[in-house]
Amino acid sequence: MKLKIKTGDTVKVIAGDHKGSEGKVLRVDREKNKAVVEGVNMVSKHEKPSAKNPQGGITKKEAPIHVSNLSLIDPKSGDATRVGYELRDGKKVRVSKKSNEVV
Repeated sequence: MKLKIKTGDTVKVIAGDHKGSEGKVLRVDREKNKAVVEGVNMVSKHEKPSAKNPQGGITKKEAPIHVSNLSLIDPKSGDATRVGYELRDGKKVRVSKKSNEVV
């Protein structure tokens, strides 16, 4: 399946517990169709003491969210938009369906 969301994109959550929140995509897992978004879907992780974290304890980190629950933010209007593909100057580029601008 072709994913229309890439690392570094600004996305909006359109479904689920975190609906309405926005953030930057940190990682994309193409095999599981999931993405990790900065500041969204935070979970508490219990960590044992280690050399890196001698205190141990509970830490907060982002968990993956399914890409079907994410929508790309249009750079021109700031709204959520769908993504299409076009050939421009001999290159295949992602295009916003709302503003017809290259993403």
